[in-house]
Amino acid sequence: MKRAVFLSVPLLIASLAIARAETGTVAMDHGPDLFHKIVTEVDFAARDGGEWRWHVDGWVGGDVERVWIRSTGKIADSEVEKAEFQLLYGWNVHPFWDVLIGARQDLEPDSKTWAAAGVTGLAPYFFETDATAFLSTEGDAALRLEQSLDIPVTQKLIAEPHVELNAYAQDIPERGIGAGFSDVELGLKLRYEITRKFAPYAALTWERALGETASRARSAGESVEETALRIGVRVWF
Repeated sequence: MKRAVFLSVPLLIASLAIARAETGTVAMDHGPDLFHKIVTEVDFAARDGGEWRWHVDGWVGGDVERVWIRSTGKIADSEVEKAEFQLLYGWNVHPFWDVLIGARQDLEPDSKTWAAAGVTGLAPYFFETDATAFLSTEGDAALRLEQSLDIPVTQKLIAEPHVELNAYAQDIPERGIGAGFSDVELGLKLRYEITRKFAPYAALTWERALGETASRARSAGESVEETALRIGVRVWF
């Protein structure tokens, strides 16, 4: 796959920075006060001997500059199959967009360190959007795109469709990853907000390996797609 795909995030960062300079809408912080919002989700699916997943996404800071903390992981049959942690510094460059730069550390399936740069914010029609490019210390380049949308069913019941797409600029044989679009996840989550900061949920997710990554999985006798019903809880600190 052409490396031009991986230029999309830096170009978007540059355009948002120009928009900031032109509008001046977020030119200065409005005070020294620190705020925070850290959303943590933990859920379980009854497959592969039981599978747990966690997802943390949050920030601490002011109106313009913030420190972002992110983590995702998976435990299947009592074994940690995936675990990553991100620490990023963010600047608000537009009323609805932040530019992020920092680092990502993979702990499982093997240790790997990446530089990270991207954007996070609200796209038109209130789509929560994250686009992040990664460059590892071994020279591997990756791109992750995520979108979700909150659709109120009632005042407390929220439907949240979401999508995540991953792509790589080259093969990573030790992880069974091929160059190009590697995998996609589609899901629909229904959460019930007992309070704004505490909500149990049920989610139906569909994951599929793509392209060369799918071919490698088939060659290894592995499934290229999975569907799961997940039960979990969302906590907002």
